[in-house]
Amino acid sequence: MGRNWTPLIVLANTRSGNNMGEVLVSEFKGLLNPLQVFDLSKTSPFKALQLCSILPPNSAKVLVCGGDGTVGWVLDAVDEMKIKGQENFIPQVAVLPLGTGNDLANTLGWGAGYAGEVPVEQILRNVMEADSTKLDRWKVQVTNKGYSLRKPKVMSMNNYFSVGPDALMALNFHTHREKTPSLFSSRLVNKAVYLFYGTKDCLVQECKDLDKKVELELDGEKISLPNLEGIVVLNIGYWGGGCRLWEGMGDEPYPLSRHDDGLLEVVGVYGSFHCAQIQVKLANPVRLGQAHTVRLILKSSRMPMQVDGEPWAQGPCTVTITHKTHALMLYHIGEQTDDDDDDPSSDSDQEPKEPVTRDVEM
Repeated sequence: MGRNWTPLIVLANTRSGNNMGEVLVSEFKGLLNPLQVFDLSKTSPFKALQLCSILPPNSAKVLVCGGDGTVGWVLDAVDEMKIKGQENFIPQVAVLPLGTGNDLANTLGWGAGYAGEVPVEQILRNVMEADSTKLDRWKVQVTNKGYSLRKPKVMSMNNYFSVGPDALMALNFHTHREKTPSLFSSRLVNKAVYLFYGTKDCLVQECKDLDKKVELELDGEKISLPNLEGIVVLNIGYWGGGCRLWEGMGDEPYPLSRHDDGLLEVVGVYGSFHCAQIQVKLANPVRLGQAHTVRLILKSSRMPMQVDGEPWAQGPCTVTITHKTHALMLYHIGEQTDDDDDDPSSDSDQEPKEPVTRDVEM
């Protein structure tokens, strides 16, 4: 246990990445002490992270093998460690992206998707050489209109919140996958399903006239909305499987988005076809502004919403997004994963339901 000792804990979601998670668990157990490699289908993140509490303070690093949904699951467990007074044992978190969207992993330099093209020995070197960075985490509170006695719905956000066509596509995708999960085993199938629902929405326009149904406030100031179908609130640089939504294209002097500045970027889209144009760099989103606090009031109707790829249908409500905390992340400078395998969908992870500890230096 030298002064620079940095033990590594591997948390792998074996339900991510077409069984790539199972392969990685086996390979990491061959290189590391098997007791520092956890299968999240058998052990919850919070239970696995208790290994950090018997290591020297602020020494551990964690490699999360999974999609953005798995990363969010692990960061929720880190927040639980803080609540239980374990702040001195909080690990730094790196990502090996196995999901489909992987926008958070992409933002942190870990690429858009891992398909086995990089040896695990190199992955371990990349983790140990990565730089520390902070990630803003946000609280999303949804208060239903007319139900003052009902407890508000509260979620954590790392990536983005949206209402409109991209949330509708995510909702349709998730509904379809719940019915026939065996069909959604590859990124190609996921792309085809998203393309189908995006094309369908271009024709039906289920989210039209959003500007008449919602009010938007940025840091308490009401924003006048053009004729939109969707609003996206961004914390990270990438959206929609690799699109830089805030910067867009052209020569307008907009500041780059940051994931550690306590600010959210808010943009509007005209519909599914506009989303597709943005993703292939044929159009820009409507930049609505930056803010420390975002409030969206859905006055009438029922609209699709999503937080970090988790969608639902929402009736009249008030959505308030405020800063929650920072997460300690690891930023990789360099090319590690296969950008050609990216996907416009949200994370296709399935969180397993809810054993082992010991520490060995890499």
